[in-house]
Amino acid sequence: MKKIGILGSTGSIGTQALEVIEKNNDLKVEFLAAGRNIDLLEKQARKFKPATVAVYDDNAAKKLKVSLADTDINVLSGEEGIIEAAGYGADIVLTAIVGIAGLKPTVAAIKAGSDIALANKETMVTAGDIINRMCKEYSVKLLPVDSEHSAIFQSLQGAPEGSLKKIILTASGGPFFGRKADELAGVSAADALKHPNWSMGSKITIDSATLMNKGLEVIEAVHLFGIGPDDIEVLVHRQSILHSAVEFSDGAVIGQMGTPDMKIPIQYAFTYPERGKKFENLSLSDIGTLTFSKPDTDTFCCLPLCVEAIKKGGLYPAAVNGANEQSVELFLKGKIGFLQIAELNAAAMQNTISKTDFTLNDIFEADSAAREYVLSKV
Repeated sequence: MKKIGILGSTGSIGTQALEVIEKNNDLKVEFLAAGRNIDLLEKQARKFKPATVAVYDDNAAKKLKVSLADTDINVLSGEEGIIEAAGYGADIVLTAIVGIAGLKPTVAAIKAGSDIALANKETMVTAGDIINRMCKEYSVKLLPVDSEHSAIFQSLQGAPEGSLKKIILTASGGPFFGRKADELAGVSAADALKHPNWSMGSKITIDSATLMNKGLEVIEAVHLFGIGPDDIEVLVHRQSILHSAVEFSDGAVIGQMGTPDMKIPIQYAFTYPERGKKFENLSLSDIGTLTFSKPDTDTFCCLPLCVEAIKKGGLYPAAVNGANEQSVELFLKGKIGFLQIAELNAAAMQNTISKTDFTLNDIFEADSAAREYVLSKV
């Protein structure tokens, strides 16, 4: 029986993870953590009976504690409570909190010796080198949950060391594929949230529309698989069937295909190295055609901006990520236009003073400075 802790249990990844756990009798929920959606969290807690739940919002945590008074479930609150739950020593901790807010709980889970089912890409984007060192120090596995990185991870199983030549990272292209900048000036948040293939949270859906998500995934792939950004090729694949692929030194290409269903990579992280229960079938004859094209990096310039950030290294990835989190929040509130996201991200990154030797505190300071810079320009 594997004990699973879920950071971000009420979000898209978290709710699908609980569906996976429900289908696998050898998986048990150890703790659940969420932001403020206590109605759903209470239902999850009563159904899966974790030892602990944690709520980021203190007032919401007080209400949940009253609601769960008839149970033995411990209720923690605030960032400290989520970090405490993450450090309880579950066998696997799924990190599905959105943004850099997932970094501190992930660090706590690693220090407790928990393997990490990584759905929070910002952890590796901002602190990849530090996280990799910590995983080695505490003998912890990093098991990718992003569909693309899980596909790469699966494609590399059994590959000889040093045989990886290139990563082929696929992108859906989002809802605005084929449009030029002059056609995007007036698009709304509602337009950007209409993803053609995936059902995801609002922040990652906007990132998909700008191709920022793919840029962050390039940075994440550099840290997860030890390959340079010049050896990562991004291809737009509208059908979202080939989730990514790898090219080996002999020219062979191996990829992982499946329906656009996050439960498959979630389950693989939970059951690795075994395969779990079956989900939706893939019928290539029904799909018929798979297409691939190069991304339009002139229009969707968040992607090359992220490549620039990882090439510069240091605190630049943390800065561009922090700027993006702030920019997306402003866009969702209707305070900036769609094209301003990339503009503000680029300006904030260029405003960064980087360091080659840095700590977690430096990362959070770079994140805060980038957010403040974005806000100062609005």
